[in-house]
Amino acid sequence: MRWSRFVLVERHHLLNPLTRAAATLLTAGDEAVLSGHTAAHLHGCTAADTTTVHVTLPHRQRLRMPSGVTVRHVHLDEADVVHRQGLRCLALDTTIAELLCLADRRTALACADQALALHAPGERAAFKADVEVQVRERLDPRGRRRGLFLLDVTTGLPESPPESWLLLLLVDEGLPVPEPQYPVRDITGREIYRLDFAWPELRVALEYDGYAAHAERGTADAARDVDLARRGWTVIRADVSDLRNPQRLLARLKKELGVSERSTHHA
Repeated sequence: MRWSRFVLVERHHLLNPLTRAAATLLTAGDEAVLSGHTAAHLHGCTAADTTTVHVTLPHRQRLRMPSGVTVRHVHLDEADVVHRQGLRCLALDTTIAELLCLADRRTALACADQALALHAPGERAAFKADVEVQVRERLDPRGRRRGLFLLDVTTGLPESPPESWLLLLLVDEGLPVPEPQYPVRDITGREIYRLDFAWPELRVALEYDGYAAHAERGTADAARDVDLARRGWTVIRADVSDLRNPQRLLARLKKELGVSERSTHHA
């Protein structure tokens, strides 16, 4: 199937993000760089949206690109370009800075958390600092303030994109920021549970029930909650329906955290 004037792609490969990215670079030429969601996906951020190929071109280069390709024209610094799977793309810190400033907030945060999680714990602060530099030094000032806000929320600890979205929901609501992946230990100091989110001083926990992780664990989760209650914890469970319509969840959290409606705000 014709991808562009000079590039053909076998029809059964058209849904492959890597194939479409490679075809886009062949069409755009040697100075083109994969960016945005496409670059994030190449770096290993599975939360990135792969329905569209994102490519950055120099200002002087104007090309007619096929549908399904989003083009940005900005100054390209070759120091920010790396190769992933043989394709030119923006470096991870530059990519995450771009997403934090311009992409859908929830997706951007999830990608940022995944990018941070790709680094060893001892390297995460340095990577986060690199991303902050990229946000502050972007030639395009749009979204800079938003990007810094989302970067501050990023921890690299959520174990799935919905957990990143849930944390953003809590922060946007102005609730006290919980501790992600909080360990609960027995009297010997042995870790017995790890909570998705916790307010340990109040012994309140928030657990996200993703379908894949919890579909077969209903009985075990119930027993776990009973044991945590015996240890003084209040466990609140959330699922995808709470991300769509969070009023019930937020009201329960405010009650358990002792937060009044007046004291919360949207960031």
